[in-house]
Amino acid sequence: MSLLPDSASFHERVQDLFAAFRGVGVSLSGLDVELVDAWEKTGAPFEVVARGIRRAAETAWMDAAETDRGLRSLAACRRSVQLELDKFARASIGGRPEEPAPDDTTPFHLVRHKKLGAALRKVGRELPALQPVTARLLALTPPADFDGAQWHQDLAHAALLRALPFDQRLTLLQQARDVVQKSPPMSGSARREARRLHRSALLRRHLSLPAFW
Repeated sequence: MSLLPDSASFHERVQDLFAAFRGVGVSLSGLDVELVDAWEKTGAPFEVVARGIRRAAETAWMDAAETDRGLRSLAACRRSVQLELDKFARASIGGRPEEPAPDDTTPFHLVRHKKLGAALRKVGRELPALQPVTARLLALTPPADFDGAQWHQDLAHAALLRALPFDQRLTLLQQARDVVQKSPPMSGSARREARRLHRSALLRRHLSLPAFW
C-alpha cells in the first residue's frame, strides 16, 4: 500500500521517488525545494521529472563503485531532468511527439530506440544464447513517442533478464531485492520504480551494456 495519499503534492512525490533511488531517507533542503519549484512551474507532468531522476540514478549506479552507489543529492539530477523537460517542451510545442523537431533532427524517442537496437545487437553477437530474444526485440515496430520508447526499453530489460540462466537471473533478482529492502519506507509506486531501476542497472552491468537512455 502506498504511503502517499492520492492528494500528495508534486514535492512529496519527488521526495518519495528520490528517497527510493537514493537508498536512504532524505529531506529536501532549501535549494532542493527551489529546484523542485522550478520543475513544477514548467507545467510538465510528474512522470517527466521522474524519468530524469531515474536517468540520473541509473547513471550513478553504472558509474559508481559498489560501496558508493546511488544519488548523492537532488541537484545531481538537475541536468537529466532538464533534458527530459526540454524534450517534453519540444514535443508539446510541436504537437505530436513523433513529428520531427523543427531543426529536422531525429526525434529523441527514435534516437533512444536506435541506441537500444545497437545494444541488443551487441548482446546477440557476444551471447549467442540470447540471440532469439534479441531478434524478437529488434523486430518490434519503432515507438511513436517517449512513452513507447520507455516501454520498449523496459520490455528489453525484462526479456533479457528472463532469458538468462536461472542461477544468474536469481542472483540479480536477489541483489535488486536486497537493495530495495534496505531502503527507507516509501510509497508503493516508488518501491516499484526502485526495483525496476536496480534490476535494470544490475542487468546492464552483468551484460556490460551501456545505459539505454
